[in-house]
Amino acid sequence: MLILLKHELKQNYKSLIIWSLSVGIMGMFCICLYSSMTEDMAALSESFSNMGAFSDAFGMSTLGIGTIAGYFATEVGVVHSLGSSMFAAVTATTILSKEEDGHTGEFLYSLPISRGKVVVAKICSMLIMIIVFTIITVACYIPGFVYIDAHPEWELFVIFMLSQLLMNVEIMFICTMISAFVKRNMPGTGLGIALLLYAYDLIGRVASEMEDAITIGPFSYCNATEIFAKETIPGTAYIFGTIIIVFTVILTFIKYTKKDFASY
Repeated sequence: MLILLKHELKQNYKSLIIWSLSVGIMGMFCICLYSSMTEDMAALSESFSNMGAFSDAFGMSTLGIGTIAGYFATEVGVVHSLGSSMFAAVTATTILSKEEDGHTGEFLYSLPISRGKVVVAKICSMLIMIIVFTIITVACYIPGFVYIDAHPEWELFVIFMLSQLLMNVEIMFICTMISAFVKRNMPGTGLGIALLLYAYDLIGRVASEMEDAITIGPFSYCNATEIFAKETIPGTAYIFGTIIIVFTVILTFIKYTKKDFASY
């Protein structure tokens, strides 16, 4: 199983580096731009906070962009949320299906290793990649804070990054379950799921009648503006997240261990 884990990491390390550096460097550049915009931040903050649904969707009515915390939450927070979730989704959507799509499963399952161990090894490899992704992006953001000589509260920053990590893990398990059901690699499906879940969260923050329903989505407990504004995250969001993770893991194992692989 350890050999399979190393193999998965070796296969995906280039994708990991490209995604993490792309998101991290983009976030760092956004942070560096803060110092050149400080003079106009007060006016911009007031303007953005009065843009109705747009302000509510991106949290600008909750946390003004005139502070580094508000700026990071509304600018870099969006970049990190979308980038990390898309990476987790695209990687997970192909993690199991590629064995059948590439006909490598015919060789893999002729070895003395159970399908259950294969799933465990692949899940562990994705967890490692998501953790490394988070570390690399944080390593990019910190030089940005040093450059502008300002930063949000470190405690809130850590909470935000850990919440993002948990969100990525939930999306990863959802897409891994899909990968267990399909016979072909469908990275576009994973990308679409990440974007749909993000759009669902945005719509829920605009439409008051959906305020309680957004706790079902994984983006509900990792919203940057809520975290940096020190708002209380509903406990139901974590409960739903845990239920979804447990359900998708169980379904993935049941489906994949009993799946008939195509031989054509």
